Amino acid sequence: MNLKWYKIEADLPDGEFVKQVVVNGKKMCLLKHQDKLFAVQNTCPHAGGILSGGWCKEGYLVCPIHRWEYNLQTGRGAEGQGDYIDIYPVEIRTDGVYVGLKESWIKRIFGK
Repeated sequence: MNLKWYKIEADLPDGEFVKQVVVNGKKMCLLKHQDKLFAVQNTCPHAGGILSGGWCKEGYLVCPIHRWEYNLQTGRGAEGQGDYIDIYPVEIRTDGVYVGLKESWIKRIFGK
């Protein structure tokens, strides 16, 4: 899989947080839970809630609208939900935090 890495150009708070960031023009939810950073899609697949307005509970990101929960490791919805969210790889480098996004095959071929 071809990943292109993008630096997060936002101030990140100390401690645990859930916030919206923009990475390569794409709104994402970036969060720190139990000393680990996660980057996931920002829209809840259930009803379109903004996940960056939610909170973490026992390894799950909770949507602020209907309280649907998503596993931070796998993206899978809680039992009975039957849905999932996209999770993006995160790297902490000496000059900041980076998120890896799949490069589309069109961009790889045509460089656009």
